[in-house]
Amino acid sequence: MSLAPRAVLVHRTTEYEELLARHGTHGQAAFFLSSRGRSLDEVAGRHARHRRALAEVAAAVPLRWRQARVERADLDRFLFGPEDVVLVVGQDGLVANAAKYLTGQPVIGIDTDPDRNPGVLVRHRAKDTAALCRAATGQGGGTEPLTMVEAVADDTQRLLALNEICLAPPGHGTVRYRIGTGGPLSASAGEPQASSGVLVGTGTGATGWLRSLWAERGSPLPLPAPTDPRLLWFVREAWPSPATGTTRTAGGLGRGEGLTLTVESDRMVVFGDGMESDALELTWGQGIRIGVSETSLRLVV
Repeated sequence: MSLAPRAVLVHRTTEYEELLARHGTHGQAAFFLSSRGRSLDEVAGRHARHRRALAEVAAAVPLRWRQARVERADLDRFLFGPEDVVLVVGQDGLVANAAKYLTGQPVIGIDTDPDRNPGVLVRHRAKDTAALCRAATGQGGGTEPLTMVEAVADDTQRLLALNEICLAPPGHGTVRYRIGTGGPLSASAGEPQASSGVLVGTGTGATGWLRSLWAERGSPLPLPAPTDPRLLWFVREAWPSPATGTTRTAGGLGRGEGLTLTVESDRMVVFGDGMESDALELTWGQGIRIGVSETSLRLVV
């Protein structure tokens, strides 16, 4: 007898809950916001809509399925199983936050606030949960394979991301490294650079941070679509000096191609989709390779 699917509901703490945790009471939170020209009513209303949507999604999961819930802050400690169907209830960014911990499980994005969210990844409403669960587990279920980016360090540390991977100094500063494309990791390969970091993004990320860099540069490189097995990369604020160059500051990567960096600073952090709290840390002499991942996000459409 096969194991019944498990519905994993991914959500995050609302702004209202964060305000209560910080200020203790509804009244104190209301006073804090009013002193800054905001009303707690709007925040509480969004919280109520989120809780209703979460309850509606949980109630619509098929009765024979198992259920689990995980908050965004606990994703790095949650063990996803191969039989899971992941229901992300919230904003688009929450899908990206969950994607790096998955290995091909179908993902259903439920939008709790359509008036505020673009709905690029959370494309559905809570009322459609039952039908979406059936679609996710049916034969040839309707999923869209979204390309992901992968970074693998020379000590086997690995990081996945749906939107982008950023390689940067800790805090706001400058990081030194050698950068190259295609070849193996080598302490002498590539151009020496000093910059505020390197961003490598996917077609899904082309609606956010990657697009802002692309537009700022007036780049002639075509932006990839979310399902294209292609990445774009940009060096941020490369600094020319007698010891560092600026000739390799942008490019594209197809499947099987890689961007390689060898660290020449005390520390470099590598994080995906804005989650610096779950980053790789590299030290002097370490190398890392970034490219298209074999793993895709299976977004239920």
